[in-house]
Amino acid sequence: MNPTAGSFVINPRLQRHFSVFAVHFPGPEALSTIYSSVLAAHFQQGGFSYGVSKSVETLVQAAICLHQKMTQNFLPTAIRFHYIFNLRDLSSIFQGILFALPECIRYPIDLVHLWLHESSRVYSDKLMEEKDVELFNKILLDTGKRYFEGIDESIFIHQPLIYCHFAHGLGEPRYSRVSDWERLQKTLVDAMEHYNELHAAMDLVLFEEAMQHVCRINRILESPHGNALLIGVGGSGKQSLCRLAAFLSLLEVFQITLRKGYNIGDFRSDIAALYMKVGVKNIGTVFLHTDAQVPDECFLVLVNDMLASGDIPDLFSEEEVDTVISSIRVELRALGLLDTRENCWQFFIDRIRRQLKVVLCFSPVGFTLRTRARKFPALVNCSAIDWFHAWPQLALQSVSRTFIEKIDGLEPEVRASISEFISYAHTSVNEVSVRYQHNEKHYNYSTPKSFLEFMKLYGNLLSKKRAELVRKMERLENGLQKLQTTSSQVEDLKAKLAVQEVELNQRNIDTEALIAKIGQQTEKLNQEKVVADAEEQKVAAIQAEVSKQQQETENDLAKAEPALQAANAALNTLNRLNLTEMRTFPNPPTIVANVSAAVLVLLAPQGRIPKDRSWKAAKIYMSKVDDFLQALMNFDKEHVPDGTIRVLKEEYLSDPEFNPEFVRLKSSAAAGLCAWVINIVRFHEVSCEVELKRQTLSQTHADLLESADKLEVIRRKLAELDTSLDTLTAAFEKATAEKLRCQDEVNRTNKTIELANRLVKGLESENVRWAHSVAQYHEQEKTLCGDVLLTSAFISYAGSFSKRYRHELLENLWIPYLHNQKIPIPMTEGLDPVSMLTDDATVAKWNNEGLPSDRMSTQNATILINCERWPLLIDPQLQGIKWIKSRYGADLRVISLGQKGYVDVIEQAVVTGDPVLIENLEETIDPVIDPLLGRHTIKKGRYIQVGDKECHFHPNFRLILHTKLANPHYKPEIQAQTTLINFTVTRDGLEDQLLAEVVNLERPDLEHLKSDLTKQQNSFKIELKLLEDELLTRLSAAESNFIGDNLLVEKLETTKHTAAEIEMKVLEAKVNEVKINEAREHYRPVAVRASLLYFIMNDLNKINPMYQFSLKAFNVVFHKAVCQAEPSDDVRRRVSTLIDCITFSTFNYISRGLFERDKLTFSAQLAFQLLLMNREIDVRELDFLLRFNIDHSYVSPVEFLSNSAWSAIRTMSFTDEFRGLDRDIECSPKRWKKVVESECPEKEKFPQEWKSKSSLQRLIMMRALRPDRMTYAVRNFVEEKLGAQYTEGRKIELAKSFRESGPGSPMFFILSPGVDPLKDVESLGKKLRFTIDLGKLHNVSLGQGQEVVAELAMEKASKEGHWVILQNIHLVAKWLGTLEALLERYSESSHPDYRVFMSAEPAPSALEHIIPQGVLENSIKITNEPPTGMLANLHAALDNFDQDILDQCSREQEFKTILFSLCYFHACVAERRKFGPQGWNRKYPFNTGDLTISVNVLYNYLEANSQVPWEDLRYLFGEIMYGGHITDDWDRRLCRTYLEEYMQPHQFDRKLALAPGFLVPSNLDYQGYHDYVDEMLPHESPVHYGLHPNAEIEFLTVTSDNLFHTLLELQSRDSVMGEGASQTMEEKVKMILDDILEKLPEEYNMSDITSKTAERSPYILVCFQECERMNMLTYEIRRSLKGLDLGLKGELAVSSEMERLQTALFLDNVPDTWTRLAYPSTCSLGQWYCDLLQRCRELDSWTQDLALPNVVWLSGLFNPQSFLTAVMQSLARKNEWPLDKMNLTVDVTKKFKEEFNQPAREGVYFHGLYLEGARWDIQSGNIAEAQLKDLTPAMPVLFVRAIPNDRQETRNIYECPVYKTKMRGPTYVWTFHLKTKERPGKWVLAGVALLLSV
Repeated sequence: MNPTAGSFVINPRLQRHFSVFAVHFPGPEALSTIYSSVLAAHFQQGGFSYGVSKSVETLVQAAICLHQKMTQNFLPTAIRFHYIFNLRDLSSIFQGILFALPECIRYPIDLVHLWLHESSRVYSDKLMEEKDVELFNKILLDTGKRYFEGIDESIFIHQPLIYCHFAHGLGEPRYSRVSDWERLQKTLVDAMEHYNELHAAMDLVLFEEAMQHVCRINRILESPHGNALLIGVGGSGKQSLCRLAAFLSLLEVFQITLRKGYNIGDFRSDIAALYMKVGVKNIGTVFLHTDAQVPDECFLVLVNDMLASGDIPDLFSEEEVDTVISSIRVELRALGLLDTRENCWQFFIDRIRRQLKVVLCFSPVGFTLRTRARKFPALVNCSAIDWFHAWPQLALQSVSRTFIEKIDGLEPEVRASISEFISYAHTSVNEVSVRYQHNEKHYNYSTPKSFLEFMKLYGNLLSKKRAELVRKMERLENGLQKLQTTSSQVEDLKAKLAVQEVELNQRNIDTEALIAKIGQQTEKLNQEKVVADAEEQKVAAIQAEVSKQQQETENDLAKAEPALQAANAALNTLNRLNLTEMRTFPNPPTIVANVSAAVLVLLAPQGRIPKDRSWKAAKIYMSKVDDFLQALMNFDKEHVPDGTIRVLKEEYLSDPEFNPEFVRLKSSAAAGLCAWVINIVRFHEVSCEVELKRQTLSQTHADLLESADKLEVIRRKLAELDTSLDTLTAAFEKATAEKLRCQDEVNRTNKTIELANRLVKGLESENVRWAHSVAQYHEQEKTLCGDVLLTSAFISYAGSFSKRYRHELLENLWIPYLHNQKIPIPMTEGLDPVSMLTDDATVAKWNNEGLPSDRMSTQNATILINCERWPLLIDPQLQGIKWIKSRYGADLRVISLGQKGYVDVIEQAVVTGDPVLIENLEETIDPVIDPLLGRHTIKKGRYIQVGDKECHFHPNFRLILHTKLANPHYKPEIQAQTTLINFTVTRDGLEDQLLAEVVNLERPDLEHLKSDLTKQQNSFKIELKLLEDELLTRLSAAESNFIGDNLLVEKLETTKHTAAEIEMKVLEAKVNEVKINEAREHYRPVAVRASLLYFIMNDLNKINPMYQFSLKAFNVVFHKAVCQAEPSDDVRRRVSTLIDCITFSTFNYISRGLFERDKLTFSAQLAFQLLLMNREIDVRELDFLLRFNIDHSYVSPVEFLSNSAWSAIRTMSFTDEFRGLDRDIECSPKRWKKVVESECPEKEKFPQEWKSKSSLQRLIMMRALRPDRMTYAVRNFVEEKLGAQYTEGRKIELAKSFRESGPGSPMFFILSPGVDPLKDVESLGKKLRFTIDLGKLHNVSLGQGQEVVAELAMEKASKEGHWVILQNIHLVAKWLGTLEALLERYSESSHPDYRVFMSAEPAPSALEHIIPQGVLENSIKITNEPPTGMLANLHAALDNFDQDILDQCSREQEFKTILFSLCYFHACVAERRKFGPQGWNRKYPFNTGDLTISVNVLYNYLEANSQVPWEDLRYLFGEIMYGGHITDDWDRRLCRTYLEEYMQPHQFDRKLALAPGFLVPSNLDYQGYHDYVDEMLPHESPVHYGLHPNAEIEFLTVTSDNLFHTLLELQSRDSVMGEGASQTMEEKVKMILDDILEKLPEEYNMSDITSKTAERSPYILVCFQECERMNMLTYEIRRSLKGLDLGLKGELAVSSEMERLQTALFLDNVPDTWTRLAYPSTCSLGQWYCDLLQRCRELDSWTQDLALPNVVWLSGLFNPQSFLTAVMQSLARKNEWPLDKMNLTVDVTKKFKEEFNQPAREGVYFHGLYLEGARWDIQSGNIAEAQLKDLTPAMPVLFVRAIPNDRQETRNIYECPVYKTKMRGPTYVWTFHLKTKERPGKWVLAGVALLLSV
């Protein structure tokens, strides 16, 4: 066991079972022996020089001496918990020395240097503050000088005292000294380049501190069992430097990859895999683990085991262990070692300890680290600590200097100034962040990473801006150049024009001569053409005739063809057979003979017709059938003589029988011949006609040929003429072209001259403007480095601050610093960073996209567009996100962390280069996107890790992060990786938006015009910019000789013209804008008021995190209020109405969601802020009222004012407004006493001129005189300033609130004990037909896996338009994120009837608040808590009934009267709770259900009984309905008494007063009762509840203090933290601790005390018990304080118990460990300790002789009950009475303690009791009415004795409970019977009790 562990308490009963050995830290001799032996052996064996070996002794002595000094000078404390130096550290120094080889340590001085270095590494690296490091260096030097020669300060100055394993370069691992920084830097830069080729690129700035850290980490990694704990804020470079150091040591780096749902099981399996890799495969690895990778503290259990022993229990399953052992067994056998299972496992673990280096990177921010070190000691004990300090100013400057050196184009003399400013900007932001956190409670961190990012941004921005500037200048200069050349070219052009005109005249003469010649030639040609035309017409006519005749001939021939074919067909019918047959006729028929005769005629040669044409002749002719047939076939058809035809026609064909058909009847052959003959004749007829025509045709052909020859001759002649004309025409055309060309040239030159003149003239204004711009740009070039510097600082650091702090950074810190530098950086005077990066056109474009037009938003947009780290928007009003969505449009991928598949969306976007918006971030960011957040690219920046994939990194990819949280606390790590941009809406920004909104509603025409104008103006700005750009682009793109470029000049003129037009329009628009703005300004007061209201509303979450309101919801309220306000034609009246309506609507909207206790705070804040805005009150006076900082050293000269009241008066009298107030009070005390002691002093008028003071000044005076009445005074103040409606607390009906709800506006009930708001929802549902029975209401009570049910219900309801009730959503913390998402999803495009009602209890403290902001801010919040004040309570009680219920009972009067009494009773019991223990001993959840059920019982009993059963009713109400809640007997008595007072038979005839002046009303209607209450109920006072007015003094004082404290919290915090060094917590605690220990009495020696007497009477036993109890308490006080004292000195480790004790002492609270052993008390520590010492003194006097004191101080006893029992016991023994039949009786004497000089004979005298709720009238010996402001008067001495029960007085007695403290309840002691003349019931209601301490 470690005796300094801080919890070194061993129970002696346990210790007796053991032998105890104390093992001390080894002495100097032992240490010297150990380390000398080790070193000497190493040096001898290693071949080191003799001189080195000889100096071992001295070195060891020096090391031991240094170690002793360390343990003396650096003691561990709660904060410096790791300042524990032991043998591990000493061994570590010598371990380092053993690394060195002989060539490294040649001389003794080398050894000394190495020792100095190792000591620094072991001791200095774990020191947490710079001053500690300085002290260490001093101690180290002193020790060095004492033991060695040649040691001085220079050793730390001239060259680096650094040893490392790569001093000689990467290839040679030798532990050696680094010769110089340059060489070390080169080595590390090479290593980094090598590293970057293989891994994710790291761009490290290796300044001195960074290089030192690499060497330190590398030294630790090279040590055996070298584990490191790197401590520094996020962004210090811990991980990057560790990776580089690991790379230098050739170690791989393993880091777990967190993913969604990663738990301890996953962590175990990752470590198991790592163990396999290291232990089995023998791969040296660094296990790098950071804060962010500890999602659960139990991860550190494994890390602790890993560090302590390497062996993590149950890491592997049995099978895995077997696998490990079988792999290791092979190696052991190869090494020749024993391969038992144990040996194998040990070998495996040893290798892991050797090869696995654990490096933990933790942040020192907060208490996490110290708590972890306490719980997991190995984190500190088994690792070497390297503390990363905040970079000192020198480091910042050296880094910035190095960086500035690399930037080209900076003047050498300003480089130093720039680097100074860069480091100053960083440190100044840290200072402002502290103030920002203190005043605004916003956290902002700037880390080394943000510093590096700032410099990187400066470099990039500077080169970008410089390039832009050069480009702009080139364009303008080019334009100017072109304009100059233009004017110089005009003269040349004029000379050229003269030459061109001469040439043109010559050309004209030549052309005219040619024209005459061509005219003659043309005439001749025309004549020839006439002849040719006539001939041609002739030929054409002949040609037409020929064609016609030819056609006719062909037609006739066509006609002959059928006859010929018929003849041939007829021949075809003939054949040898039928001819032979025909020939055989001896006498043929006549027709046959005729046919044959006709054939003979036809066949006659040359037309000689035979005379003999008889049958015979024919037969002879046909004898040779074949020849005959042949003759027929070959017959010459063409040439048949005319005679033949004539004979045939006349002789044969005229015969009608000569018809083939007829002939066929005689002979078929004859028929064929007949047909042949007929057709031959037909053919011949046609043929003759055709022949005639043929002849005519041939004649015509001959004519045609002749004409054609003639025509050809003429044509040839024409062609010749044509050719000669063509030659002439060509010559003419050429001449004309030449002439035209000359003309063109002349024209062109003319035009060019004209264009040039136009160009020069047109661009005159540009010429001047551009020349001015160029000059400006040249100026800008000079100031560019300064301008960009300030702008970069603004972008890097200002984003997260609010407007005021941004202004402070720029105007009060940075710009003055820049002006006051030795060599000032050139800078534009009055530079605005925004104007550097944007222009009007860009801002106009943003505004058109929906960016609010206020300055803050423009700054934010500028930062967002220009920052290089990903922007993270703090955007509670969702204005930024609205703009971003509109700006990026459809390309933007919108996701939220945790939604399904969001990593895939990011992956895609990274590859395609789309922008991604991650919305609604919480305070922690999923580690999965860590590489993306830090932009940790790999493979030379081309790839990046997203989730578990490597994605190609598109250069256009942009990530935008967004949170709705108004005040998120992001860790430094996240802030270093992102640029925080505070998009929270500003007062003036919101004012403009609301003005637009109100004007839009009031004067849509104006607003429409205004928005069109704005858009038009914006588009004009954009267009003008584009035109100017186009103009310049055209000029610069034009050729060198562009004067003739007509298009260019015209374009330029158009551009110019458009620009002029636009400028005109802009001027016109400006005039209109002024008019519109004038009209709009009438409505400005409305917007100003509304904006203020929003900010008041937005601040309410400082009171309670439940009070979250969104701007969207506020806009809805604002909109409705404007629409509902009373219309008026007079603008002024309308504006006034609007202001009132908006203020009251907002007040109502907010009030219904506030707890009763906060409503006054809100209305007071509203009043104060409105009055401040209207300049009606002085801000200093308000500040004084709220802070009330007064000097408490004055003593009051008047009895009616307490010292503190008088101190306040005196403090006020020093101010001008209250000068002389103290004198006035002293001079006229009576008047002031009247005011001060009035029951309602706030309503009284102050004496003298003080009555005419302002309301606020009267409030200040009232706070001094009667702080308890301030709640009433403030309420009156609000009523006076804002109107009575702001102080009436009437409940808004649910139905009215419901009308404002919608699918996107759920209703949120903030639960209070004793109220069930969902009953109202169900009854509203009944009216609107949304019930569970109809299936349209889903009621889900959350908890126990009901989340799924709720999700299904919401899905169904959103589709079908149902209601969903989600009860107690605070019970499902993990599901609330899902709920928020579901509410958002279903808020759009759901059924219009869909509604969600939620309920939740508020968290006890802001830290425990879990309801997401998104759920709260869009909901209509309703608090359903019992109302405060009798008026509100009574109305609320009556609100549970209506006229129907009043009319339902047949016994109307009794029912109504008792019901009213019940309502009053209900209001009493509910509101009495506010009086704390004096009201009720314990808190009870009385609710409206108790009242409604009591009324039901009343109705049933009245209907059932003829008489009113008073006893029954009282019993039912008091013992069952209300009594059911009550657990304390005294409270039960109180409840009973109330009912006896308020329910009496004579109440029916208006005789019963429920409160003074408030009688039970007679029979009224429902509204009548409400009116009666309003009219008759006296002002709020404890008297309503039967209590004395004093009862509320304390309660009201506390309430008032809380009210002012809260109001102060709500004011904007401009206060600067107090200057001057105050005590630290440790110093203050040490002072208190010493004071307590010094005064703490010794414990009572019980054996001495008990030996003083043998008697053991009841009193003596009580005395012994009290002494024992006191001993236990004083022992605990002494023990715990001594332990803490040792802890503060650093001799014990500070345990959590010590820390709690320290906090309690610091806050002046009694520590819990003491309270547990002490007696109940409500005092602060100081008072409690004085009381304790007083008790000890009392016990001292009692234990002197054990005789009972004359008057016992009952309050001074731990256990007063035991003493009172002892009183009974002693009397019971004396008088032999049975103890169980006895009781105590109390007589109140008229004397006080000092007047008694001997104890009572029978019984005991007591003092130290106080009466609360009344006073004791000493004269009459009764309880009497208390005096005002005397809350707990002391009682005289009480004489208490025991008597038998039957002698107990019972008449005129009040049974008064005795309690130990004002807390009453569990501190009950006894009941004393006190005499009273009044009814005991009065004192019961007044809560009268005796208290032992106040």
